[in-house]
Amino acid sequence: MTTALLLAHGAGGAARPNFGPLIPALSRTRRVFAPDLPGSGTTPRAAGPLELDDLADFLIAAADTDTVDILGYSLGCGVAVRAAVRHPDRVSRLVLTSGFVRADDHVRERSGRWRELLAGDRDELARFVMELVLGDPFRHAMTPEQVEGFLEIIQLTLPPGVDEQVALVQRLDVGDDVAKVAAPTLVIGTRHDNLVRPAASRALADAIPDAEYAELDSGHAPALETPKEWLRLVEGFLT
Repeated sequence: MTTALLLAHGAGGAARPNFGPLIPALSRTRRVFAPDLPGSGTTPRAAGPLELDDLADFLIAAADTDTVDILGYSLGCGVAVRAAVRHPDRVSRLVLTSGFVRADDHVRERSGRWRELLAGDRDELARFVMELVLGDPFRHAMTPEQVEGFLEIIQLTLPPGVDEQVALVQRLDVGDDVAKVAAPTLVIGTRHDNLVRPAASRALADAIPDAEYAELDSGHAPALETPKEWLRLVEGFLT
């Protein structure tokens, strides 16, 4: 019987937009649980700062099955790692995409600017987020009409809890967890990432015992830029 799959999305997003076409594709062969973190989708916003332990427990509670594989993306990688350490009997395998061990200066600076812009002009915020999540080759190939459409989507889909989620990115640190991960793990870096540099993802792979590493020719939005390649890596590892 195929192990169920649990999705852990990134900051400022939600499960369905962050994983996009992977969800129906993966659902053909396994049960897929796609919870939205507090402040995203239909999940109520948290009353205070988000804590990684709480999110890890929240994630595991979303799956009504004994064991799961977890596909984490961006912030969701940290949540997945903590879940694997807190609930080792529930987590079979991990696939971590665009993740890192701890926020470096680059991630903290980019995340800090993101939070600053939340209180400012929405158009400036949308343009910053677009440049953050899309790789330069992909973005430069977009038509003006596609750019304007993408900017509009960003403005319309910012979740209420984006500030708390990005604040957690700024202080995320799973340095005490990575060596304790017992689940077989694949770490996937994103080569043109303007938020999480591929070196940070490679360092995550190096820190997890026996983890494998692969890389996508993508920015921070592989569901949009390289969905088929991402799906191939995920399915290849999990099967």
